[in-house]
Amino acid sequence: MTSSSATTVHLAVYDTFADWETGYTTAHLTQHGYTVRTVGLSREPVTTMGGLRVQPDLSLDELRPQDSALLILTGASGWDTGDTLAPFARAARDFLDTGVPVAAICGATAGLAREGLLDDRAHTSAVSFYLAATGYAGGERYVEADAVTAPGADGGGRLITAGPTEPVAFAREVFGLLGIYDPKKLDAWYRLFHDSDASAYEVLQGE
Repeated sequence: MTSSSATTVHLAVYDTFADWETGYTTAHLTQHGYTVRTVGLSREPVTTMGGLRVQPDLSLDELRPQDSALLILTGASGWDTGDTLAPFARAARDFLDTGVPVAAICGATAGLAREGLLDDRAHTSAVSFYLAATGYAGGERYVEADAVTAPGADGGGRLITAGPTEPVAFAREVFGLLGIYDPKKLDAWYRLFHDSDASAYEVLQGE
């Protein structure tokens, strides 16, 4: 391992956070040497959509891009019912501007759209008209895909987006970005967990 920032991933947590959307991602990251730290608007406990109470490790105002390898944003009802979660979209802008990647799934993609972060990057979400309803200017860059990783421009961080039904593809993109698996094993991991392809297990056992 190099520095702590190279092996620390930050997961945003807030009330109604869709806890199933990052289960594959965080479980396999921790098995490969990463530390996952949760970030809330404050350090007050939050309740996930699944009814689990989570005590954030730090508050959003304590989060610094230079201390992180990746910021993960999940869906939650708050992305579509007001501006409560907008500070997380602004934090995503800080990350990308600093050259640190961001991964957003489900409703978090709408938050990034409202922040203008999808106007000039390839991206995906649940459906194109979901993002179109935000009034953003990036409709022409919408991609019909399970998940998309957009390269950073001018030194900016890369951005992963995915729809709510694609937690496995979302994890695949994160693992590819962070180099968790080589391409052959990454494909095998995806086939195992997405397609229940038992033959892929033998490829993974070779790591």
